Parts: sequence; structure tokens; C-alpha cells
Amino acid sequence: MRVLGLMSGTSHDGIDSAIVDWSMEDGTLTGVITHTGERPYPAELRARVKAALPPATVSMGEVCALDTLIGQAFAEAALSAGPADLVCSHGQTLFHWVSDGRVHGTLQLGQPAWIAERTGLPVVSDLRVRDVAAGGQGAPLVSYLDQLLIKGVRGRGGALNLGGIANLTTPEIAYDTGPACALIDAAAPPYDRDGALAEAGTVDERLLAELLAEPYYRQDPPKTTGKELFTPGYVTSDLPQADLVATLTALTATTVAAEIDRHALDTVIVSGGGVRNPALMRMLAAMTKARLVPSDALGIPADAKEAIAFSLFGWLTAHGLTATVPSCTGASGPRVLGTITPGSGPLRLPEPLAEAPVAVRVRRLGDPQAGSPGTFQNAGAAPPASA
Repeated sequence: MRVLGLMSGTSHDGIDSAIVDWSMEDGTLTGVITHTGERPYPAELRARVKAALPPATVSMGEVCALDTLIGQAFAEAALSAGPADLVCSHGQTLFHWVSDGRVHGTLQLGQPAWIAERTGLPVVSDLRVRDVAAGGQGAPLVSYLDQLLIKGVRGRGGALNLGGIANLTTPEIAYDTGPACALIDAAAPPYDRDGALAEAGTVDERLLAELLAEPYYRQDPPKTTGKELFTPGYVTSDLPQADLVATLTALTATTVAAEIDRHALDTVIVSGGGVRNPALMRMLAAMTKARLVPSDALGIPADAKEAIAFSLFGWLTAHGLTATVPSCTGASGPRVLGTITPGSGPLRLPEPLAEAPVAVRVRRLGDPQAGSPGTFQNAGAAPPASA
């Protein structure tokens, strides 16, 4: 089954897409990546999304308009991606309702009916809220894929995503560590290209110490956060821009490294836009003893990993399988995720599967089945806790 995964993260810069052709045999799920891409939001839409983020207040009319406009943007991204059998759309998070360490609700906009109408394909959407309803954090959902992947790395493995927010998966748990690129991007919009500003600046130790006093870092996991806390106005400083960006880059590296070392990880698979920031990666490497491996080296493009994960979630939902790890999200149990919007014809889903995958292999179309640096094999790995 070819499943198109669509994802827009906390950087709010555009829509990542990945089509993966999934097939399972003898408990091993093989995914062949036939497409990856990124479609930037139109400038006006991105400005409206950013203007609606906390601490701003918006009207219900604007919420309705954004739901439609984001849905239409996702529909165009889906239409241009290539042939698929099913779409799984994350949408765009506008609010993640956290109070006293508990998630009470989560809101992703991007009406899936527009995708179904434009493509004629059934659409799985609104995936996070089921985990929240079961008492979970609703994130990081990617921990399901992560826990299969890290079984195949050397030593004690972990997985790190450096998007707007950083999240870490260990063999036992997964959670948001704090900001990754969100504050850096706010200080150097749209982002610090090649880490040039961070490289040119000097870390202000006084400001760094103040930022590290944020109570979130001392909360026990599972926990999640977002731009509700780390807003564009979170840091006010009269430092030169290069010094501010260097300090914020050090904040990300320091908080992430502390969590990697807390869990005594030997090898960490790293993905997300932060992988493309050499200054951030150098700081992080200097602060931890763990071996940092870009997910690209395992056949999974760092910029598309979350879109690939949502492609996987679409396949799992279509086959009636759970896609959450309760020990990672804090939910009371594993859940089948999402709602399904029919396409242009009758909704026909595959026969439900009785057993979840116990191993995963992901490779790009055209790569050989085995023995290539572009192929990551994980045969024989134990399933996640939800399997």
C-alpha cells in the first residue's frame, strides 16, 4: 500500500511529504520511499499562521479560514506528490493545551475534506487527539517508529528530532526536551542559514544561565511543549544578533545533551531541520559522548522523517493497528489513531491485521534490498510496547 504522509511542524514553514510503499511479510514491515518533498506555505498563509499562534488571540472566523486555507495547501501538496492509495495528514498544530504537566487538548488545522476532494483518496487525519483522550501527551508520536529504528543501532540507542521543538526517544520513554530551532528562528528569521550567525557570535553565559532556569527542563517526562511556551517573544535581549543566536543555539545544545546523557545513550539517530545547522550539531557533539548519526545515513532523509512516520501511521490505521507507545506518551494504553475521510469512491480498507510489525526496513526506491549504506535494516528487532 502506497501511503502519502503529510506533515507541518512547529517551524510552520511549509509541508513535508513522503510517499512510502509499505508491505509486510513474516512480521517485517518494508517501506520503499518513492517520493519526498517540501512545499513552502504561501507567504500570506504563513504570516496568518504565525499571527494566530500564542500569545495572540484570534476570532473563530480566522480559525475557520485557517482550517480551510491550510487544508487547501495540504491538498495541493498531496496532488503534486505522486500516486498513492491513502493519505495521512498531520495538519498544522495551532495549539497544544498543557496545564500542570498534563495535556488537555490539542488542535491541528487543515480540513482533510479538501485533500480527499482534490485527490480522490481517503485521508487519515487528526491523529494526536486520540492519544490525548487516552490520557497521553499526544506526542511525540514518532516514538513508535523510533523505537523500532533504535533497536538496530550500536549500543544503547536513541532518536532525536530537531524541529522547532526537540524531542528525544529512548528505549523506555519519549518526550520534548525543549526548544530546538524555534527560538533560533525567532532571533534570526526565517532561520540561521548554515549556522553562520551562531558561528560568528559569542555565547552570553549570563543569559544562558537565566534561560536554563526555565522550570520546564526540570519537569519529569513524559512531557510535551511547544510555541505556547517558547513564543517568539520568549527571549528579550539587547545582545548583538550574532551573540543572541549563539546563546540560543547553546541553549538547545545544552538542554538536549543533558537529556541524552541522562539516559546514557551511546548512539543517537538525529533528524529534523536542525541537522542542517552545523553550529548546532558541533555544539551538541561537543557536549555529549553519544555518537550522533544523521538519519540520512540509515536511508531516512532527515528532513522527511516525520512525514515518513505519518505515512507509517496511515498504514497502521488502515490495517486496524495501534500506533502509540504508552510508555512514551503517558497514555493508558495503545490506540488506533485518527479519523478517516472517504475519497471519491466507497471506502475500502484492507483486512485488519491481527499482529503488528516486529521489525521495519526503510529504503529509497532504486536502492538494493540489502548491503547498501542507503538501506537501514532492523530485522529481528523487538516490537514497540504497543505491538
